[in-house]
Amino acid sequence: MQEFFLQPDSHAYIPSASAIIKPIKQLQDLFLALDVPVIYTKHGSDDANMLKWWGSVLRDEEPLSAINPLLINPKILIIHKTQYDAFYQTDLENKLKEKGITQLLIAGVMTHLCCETTARSAFIRGFESFLLTDATATYNESFHRASMLNLVHGFALPILCNEAVSSLEVADA
Repeated sequence: MQEFFLQPDSHAYIPSASAIIKPIKQLQDLFLALDVPVIYTKHGSDDANMLKWWGSVLRDEEPLSAINPLLINPKILIIHKTQYDAFYQTDLENKLKEKGITQLLIAGVMTHLCCETTARSAFIRGFESFLLTDATATYNESFHRASMLNLVHGFALPILCNEAVSSLEVADA
């Protein structure tokens, strides 16, 4: 949920991304209240060759690299990544295993790139993944739906935020 995708003057702007800030924030607040870990990934890279179709490289020091301020919380771990896959050359897997986490709820942008790639990678590593259909966004509905259809066929389950909340409330009871 970096500003790179949320600001209209960015060439990577996703118009539907602002609509998922509120549901992500609501889930985040519930998770933190229940002491369930929340982890953000922050994309940044100096490797223009890997992501050349973006037109520019997103570096950590750039303002557009920042996570949206409405979502910032000191209790949230931020994992820095250089690829779509949040597990690739990061310590995400170790952090999850240290906390005994076996299931992931995946939200954010872009459904068909970072979210889908991370869900597939999580599956390969033995995590059960759930993709939040109403808390993920991408450039168009076709990309979004295609990712959901692909993932449901063996990698992740698509669910709605209210289903995630209901599951948490039942588990907490």
